[in-house]
Amino acid sequence: MNPDSNTALAGLKVVEMGQLIAGPFCGKTLGEFGAEVVKIEAPGSGDPLRNWRLLQDGTSVWWQVQSRNKRSVAIDLRAAEGQEIARRLIAEADVLIENFRPGTLEGWGLGWDDLRRINPGLVMLRISGYGQTGPYRDLPGFGAIGEAMGGLRHLTGEPGRVPVRVGVSIGDTLAALHGTIGVLLALYHRKVHGGPGQVIDVALHEAVFNVMESLLPEYSAFGAVREAAGSALPGIAPSNAYRCADGYVLVAGNGDSIFRRLMEVVGRPDLASAPDLQGNAGRVARVDELDAAIGAWTLSRTIDEVLRLLGAARVPAGRVYTAKDIHEDPHYRARDMILRQVTRDGHAVDVPGIVPKLSGTPGSVRSSAPRLGDDTDAVLREAGLTAEQIALLRSKGAIA
Repeated sequence: MNPDSNTALAGLKVVEMGQLIAGPFCGKTLGEFGAEVVKIEAPGSGDPLRNWRLLQDGTSVWWQVQSRNKRSVAIDLRAAEGQEIARRLIAEADVLIENFRPGTLEGWGLGWDDLRRINPGLVMLRISGYGQTGPYRDLPGFGAIGEAMGGLRHLTGEPGRVPVRVGVSIGDTLAALHGTIGVLLALYHRKVHGGPGQVIDVALHEAVFNVMESLLPEYSAFGAVREAAGSALPGIAPSNAYRCADGYVLVAGNGDSIFRRLMEVVGRPDLASAPDLQGNAGRVARVDELDAAIGAWTLSRTIDEVLRLLGAARVPAGRVYTAKDIHEDPHYRARDMILRQVTRDGHAVDVPGIVPKLSGTPGSVRSSAPRLGDDTDAVLREAGLTAEQIALLRSKGAIA
């Protein structure tokens, strides 16, 4: 994989360990902007994500998104020979991404103290359930548990009902994005300030907690425990989902001037001009009345009609998109957010485009997701191993 000088991270070498979502999502993001990502997988099985959800010819279509722009090297990290190969790769890397349980790499002789001796400039991203320190350090943690401990699950769903999940692995992805930020910060410090390498320690629950807005300060200042509120946005009004004749729309009428325009559209000029409704605090006090007024208006209209009228009045509103809606939406297409990829097995599949959009060094898909071990020989040859050495390692089962 030749570095592309028109990418922001051209020349950056990343070794990705771990599996499933959090660590690999960070590798995916760096790879989309030019980093060369070598993904180490276990021989025989590989990353379990290869087999998650809907499969095409035995491989998850999710894999085609998560692992594009990566090279797959099948190495048994439990074998001494595999660990030595990993050291060779990491010695030449800028970044190592891992999301094993704390202590796992140390048991393989691949902990931070071991690796910084062979690569003082290494930036090591460690994503785990509870972080590398603290009393919960050794507990197993998945994204769903991080969402619960971070405070998110308590707020999802309807009041008094069982907490529901967002529907995607948001805890893992938030951790990955925080990890990506950490990697870029550490690289900047190394390049601009001449600093050494360092460890980025990301805990799943902390990444979730970091986006919980006013949750903690409201408890600290007032003893207020925020509760689930269904589709509403507590403390900000009006903002909710409203039933139409053929489904639901989301309406965010919580700006002062937006609220007045919204009330005019729904035929309630009395509410638009009410003195106590000119600020958010007054609207929150009468939120049930406002929701009823908006809901009565939307109920007799179709989604398209509601969106047309509110759009003309410059009131933020939108339909609840399904995968079909996204796939057919012209705005997604216009912004290159629906990309057609061809898998290594020859199947064409539509996948999400690249975010964020950079004007000068945009991200790109330079290669489709690899099959397990597709790049083992090439990467090891680049690391200096001979054909005979590679054959011997394969005969021992250390690589595949």
